[in-house]
Amino acid sequence: MANLLHIKSSIFGDSGKSSQLATKFIDDWKMQNPQGEVVVRDLVADDLPHLDSFVISALTTPHDERTDDQQALVDRSDQLIAEIKAADQIVMGVPMYNFAVPSQMKSYFDLLARAGVTFNYTENGPVGLIGDKPVYLIATRGGLYKENGIDFQIPFVQQFLSFIGLNSVEVIYAEGLNMADISGSSYKEAYQQIGSIH
Repeated sequence: MANLLHIKSSIFGDSGKSSQLATKFIDDWKMQNPQGEVVVRDLVADDLPHLDSFVISALTTPHDERTDDQQALVDRSDQLIAEIKAADQIVMGVPMYNFAVPSQMKSYFDLLARAGVTFNYTENGPVGLIGDKPVYLIATRGGLYKENGIDFQIPFVQQFLSFIGLNSVEVIYAEGLNMADISGSSYKEAYQQIGSIH
């Protein structure tokens, strides 16, 4: 049975533009995979811990030396990693807030980045340990960044995904969503691009 992982990070929930476009993606995917399963990971609702000394300590302490609290954190990380490994495809809503990804997404990435689990350092550089699969990033922005040399968001996401082994990444951009003269056409273009994927 096909498995699609939907990673949400909009602080506006289902009313966020990235979430709305992801819904279009999911609806099309379900048409092609009527028996498929959609797993939703809502990073805002999950309230994942931000990286601090406790998180680092929990993720790097040997199994038999962890406290109960550390093990609970590791179990949470393991679950997130298992979802990605189980997915056949991933669709990730990536709204831009103040030039960057949502802080909740950074916390999510910090729980995914585990030496010996999702990547290894080698003499030839880091090697991702999660098997490659199609990942679709829905990048929504209020202004225009992609062609202006000031997009620090999507390159970061692509770099991180590649770091853990996910290299087959396609980006759907919806820019200028707070610009009245182009917001409608930009959203429509992204919607149509999603429709051409499946």
